[in-house]
Amino acid sequence: MSFDRVVIVTRQTRLEESIKRFNTKAQASFFVTKRGQSFQDYELEDDNYHQARDLVIRSLDPGVKFHVMDRSFLPNYLFGKNDLVITLGQDGLVVNTAKYLNGQPILAFNPDPDRFDGVLLPFLTNQAPDIMKSVFSEKIKTQKISMAEVSLTDGQKLFAFNDFFIGPKTQSTARYTIKYKGKEERQISSGIIVSTPAGSTGWMSSLFNMSSGLAKFSNKQSVPLPSRIPWEEKKLLFAVREPFRSKWSGTDLIAGILHEKEKILIESHMPENGTIFSDGMESDFLEFNSGATAQIQLAEKTTELIVKLG
Repeated sequence: MSFDRVVIVTRQTRLEESIKRFNTKAQASFFVTKRGQSFQDYELEDDNYHQARDLVIRSLDPGVKFHVMDRSFLPNYLFGKNDLVITLGQDGLVVNTAKYLNGQPILAFNPDPDRFDGVLLPFLTNQAPDIMKSVFSEKIKTQKISMAEVSLTDGQKLFAFNDFFIGPKTQSTARYTIKYKGKEERQISSGIIVSTPAGSTGWMSSLFNMSSGLAKFSNKQSVPLPSRIPWEEKKLLFAVREPFRSKWSGTDLIAGILHEKEKILIESHMPENGTIFSDGMESDFLEFNSGATAQIQLAEKTTELIVKLG
């Protein structure tokens, strides 16, 4: 496909966040060093990031339209159908960006490979000039990554690259009814995690780690961790956190797999503070209080991550 515009999504460095919080660089330095951290490391990280950003921008041909924006504007930004989206940051920036796209390819650069593992960051910024030539010549290969979708009865929707959390905003209990494969159960828990294949090694894996540890503690067979699921596989995993059995609530529908066309329904019984958010972004959420019902399934759209140059 040909691209009409390039959108470069950035994020603030630790230095920029500290200056924003403490008003000046000198005050930021005082508080960082007071915590026993190296302010020089903050400055080095900031220098590396801005050098990487400048290199990516300079690698664009002079006639190419581009826009640079901070990730905080993602929820309200309208991407064009023929945009090329470049992310410059940690893996989480790819995750944050993907759910606001609809088929636009992501070109993810690792701006600081000594700091970031870069599982979702195939390219280094020093390769940017050659990479841009290949991308604009359409000599690329993309990896499809399955996503999740939640929709409420009032029409609101939210997408997830890694996972959804359904539960209370605060450290309190979630009350709801869950419906899955013809079965229905009222539950009290600390929330539900619904994970995509890409997210199965993240938050979801922590639940398996906990289950495995508890099983070993009670001298039972340990719970096997799921192997890495191919990102393009069409399925979701869900698990209930800390379910509580009572006269009102059960603990039978605790985990499961959603394949294509399958869904779970969750009806909220929380009078207030119920929420649904995705990929750890609590600021971008759906209210989920009594009377609301959420339907969760595989999203029709997928993330298109550029992984190779053709």
